[in-house]
Amino acid sequence: MKISIRRSRRAAIAVTLGSVLALTATACGDDGSGGGGGQGSEGSGKGKIVFWDNNGGVRTDIWKEVIADFEKANPDIDVEYVGISSTEYQSKVDTAIQGGGLPDVGGVGAAMLAGFSAQDALEPLDDRLAKSGLNGKLNEDMVESMKAAGGGDGTLYSIPTSANNGVLYYRTDLFEKAGLEDPTTWEAFFKAADELTAAKKNEFGYTIRGGAGSIAQALDAMYGQSGITSFWNGDKTTVNDPKNVEALEKYAGLYKKVTPSADLNNDFTKMVAQWDSGTIGMLNHNLGSYQDHVKALGVDKFRGIPQPTGPGGKRVQVSNPVDGLGLFKSSKNKEAAWKFIEFALSHEENSKFNEAAGQVPANLDAAKDPWISEAEPTKLAADALSDGSTTIVQLPYYLPDWNTISKAENEPNFQKVLLGDMSAKAFLDTLAEQLNEAQAEWKQRNG
Repeated sequence: MKISIRRSRRAAIAVTLGSVLALTATACGDDGSGGGGGQGSEGSGKGKIVFWDNNGGVRTDIWKEVIADFEKANPDIDVEYVGISSTEYQSKVDTAIQGGGLPDVGGVGAAMLAGFSAQDALEPLDDRLAKSGLNGKLNEDMVESMKAAGGGDGTLYSIPTSANNGVLYYRTDLFEKAGLEDPTTWEAFFKAADELTAAKKNEFGYTIRGGAGSIAQALDAMYGQSGITSFWNGDKTTVNDPKNVEALEKYAGLYKKVTPSADLNNDFTKMVAQWDSGTIGMLNHNLGSYQDHVKALGVDKFRGIPQPTGPGGKRVQVSNPVDGLGLFKSSKNKEAAWKFIEFALSHEENSKFNEAAGQVPANLDAAKDPWISEAEPTKLAADALSDGSTTIVQLPYYLPDWNTISKAENEPNFQKVLLGDMSAKAFLDTLAEQLNEAQAEWKQRNG
């Protein structure tokens, strides 16, 4: 049965309306008395602004440090912090776009950028950046990624703060004890997942992401094994290519065989906590959890390496979305909001933020700071992305419905695959149909 992307998106917005009302009541700009909606205004450059963090809880402490630094440097501006979990962020912004009450500034990563810009919710930032002291001081690849993700017209709607990369974390102590080679190839990965599992002792070779955010990780495992290097073949997606179907069958087949059964509902926070506290051999996540592992395990019991290589030694992985800060068009105090964005992207603050987050800074000076080379996963990721050993499959962040398709609409189906209630082929065929429809609509709108 064919699914209407736009119809399902409107339904998702309607469902979340009630849950966002408590947030929208406080999310006003200007001097604390304004409200969302309309085209906003530059404002006085003083007073109150509201900032919505798109990874609340995980990044709350470091954002509060940045905000404290900003308020000290700008005593005439107060920043109200609202932390929203990554799994709820898109729906809350979508609902606020429809009903009013958007913040002045919010986290806007590449994966959700097209959806927000298609609803005319974001302020174009090209001119502001051109006149800013940040001009020429940001990683150009990250800036271009944001422009490409904005919906097709090349406008910059979010200033990049960080780049991420997929990482395979593994317990070096467990590998050494079992006499296993490092999981640098998919063959070694699957062998280790099997040999490190002793379910009756609550020991498992791997933890799989079955809850929120599962699709991106599954796509990474699929394309990494299949070696397919493009998301599109003409106007049709390659997600349901037979090689990808076979790869997903093998990957999903790990569930409950070499993974805990609780993985079915694990988002990244639960998955990371489980790995840090238990005797699980391997974890796929990204650079962002590196510091959590250091705190839990120390630096001697684990490593974080780029994704495994496939046949012929070729590494293929899907793109990780660049994260950033967007200025909402309805803000009544855009001048103060832009000051906050500029400050957060300064050398010192961007370095501080990304060292805590374990990601690659967008500020070019911050990217040269010593902590980059001291954090091995970050250094190895940077090398893998620059030395020609890795091919990146670019995900279609430019599609306004990409985030909805890759999350709300297909995460429940992926759980069915893990449980054996849906075949990998049926899952990928459904995903492909939705993506092909979204691509056709996008091409029609953009000529």
